Amino acid sequence: MSVFDVSDRAKKYQTDLLEFMDSHVYPAERVYDEQMRDAGDPHFQPPILEELKAEARSRGLWNLFHPHPEWGPGLTNLEYAPLAEIMGRSHLASEACNCNAPDTGNMEVLTLFGTDEHKEKYLKPLLDGTMASAFAMTEPAVASSDATNIEMSMVRDGDDYVLNGRKWFASNALHRNCKVMIVMGKTDPSAAPHRQQSMMVVPIDAPGVTVMRGLPVFGYQDREGHAEIDFADVRVPAKDVLKGEGEGFAIAQARLGPGRIHHCMRAIGMAERALELMCRRASSRVTFGKPVSENANIQDWIAEARIEIEMVRLLTLKAAYLMDTVGNKEARTEIAAIKVSAPNIALKIIDRSIQVHGGAGVTDDFPLAMMYAHMRTLRLADGPDEVHKLSIARRELRKYRSTTDDNHHGGNK
Repeated sequence: MSVFDVSDRAKKYQTDLLEFMDSHVYPAERVYDEQMRDAGDPHFQPPILEELKAEARSRGLWNLFHPHPEWGPGLTNLEYAPLAEIMGRSHLASEACNCNAPDTGNMEVLTLFGTDEHKEKYLKPLLDGTMASAFAMTEPAVASSDATNIEMSMVRDGDDYVLNGRKWFASNALHRNCKVMIVMGKTDPSAAPHRQQSMMVVPIDAPGVTVMRGLPVFGYQDREGHAEIDFADVRVPAKDVLKGEGEGFAIAQARLGPGRIHHCMRAIGMAERALELMCRRASSRVTFGKPVSENANIQDWIAEARIEIEMVRLLTLKAAYLMDTVGNKEARTEIAAIKVSAPNIALKIIDRSIQVHGGAGVTDDFPLAMMYAHMRTLRLADGPDEVHKLSIARRELRKYRSTTDDNHHGGNK
């Protein structure tokens, strides 16, 4: 029996989700595009999406990501990973099943570290799909790939903290239903580097919060928005500090481990769909008297895509398995490795699929251009490639660090 075997219940979710994708999600994509075009508003909440959410909920395909049985199905990372891959094949599926980032991460944070008031006021509506949330960490004035650079000040003043600073790429902040943010900033600049930061629950309509603009991504204005937000003397009650002052990094690590599994499996889903589109296009188009699929370079691309998808899927499932069995800390190398490999492999396959589609590949007639934009962005989101490679290299070099024999040239000590 494979270590990657999952329960019959998890397999049933896979079967049901695949059927939902075929019967409802893929047919809805064209309707979604039409409704967004007719609305003329990039942040419009189209009716078709609400219909998909109702259908998913009626089928029990709701909050599949949530690992805590009190709030969701209670699937392990390994059991949820194939579901994330399936949903990754369409830009509608994750939100249709209430499994979209950053809400998933925020819901887990509120589950683990939120007060009873937070759970009642925010977690329950988020789980119900009637509210959206944003996560505000990245800042425009500093290199946020090093999170210790974050400058937003969170100064204690009586029973409140006063927040001043500017964030950007706060995804979901322009969603029509966004009501709350989880915000990371510095509460004690004099503390140890990883104890300076805290996370707080901040209503998006709090006095002093100004959503400045939605940032385009390769020219796309995503419906949920990637907002630049100004905080000017925003008062946050001390009771809205999550877990406690100085716990921002600890919360981030708890949040990002599962989130990276989700991102990477969705990337694999995108890669699978791009490969499918490539094969269909190559088989149906003729150039210079023969199908495009008969060209040796196209066959190489298809073969390489299949090999690379299988490799990165196995690595991602291994990371999920380790997270479930030995914990996030012990799986750090694998989590970092998939965050580098999955987006890069998916991006390569999407790019080649675009090439096979010719001019059509860069239009909105196919999902490839949008997939490319999102996947290129994912190489920066949740930490750029370079940060994850640095982390992997440091842990690898640590194996060979000798404290007794500088001239040792043998195996691991």
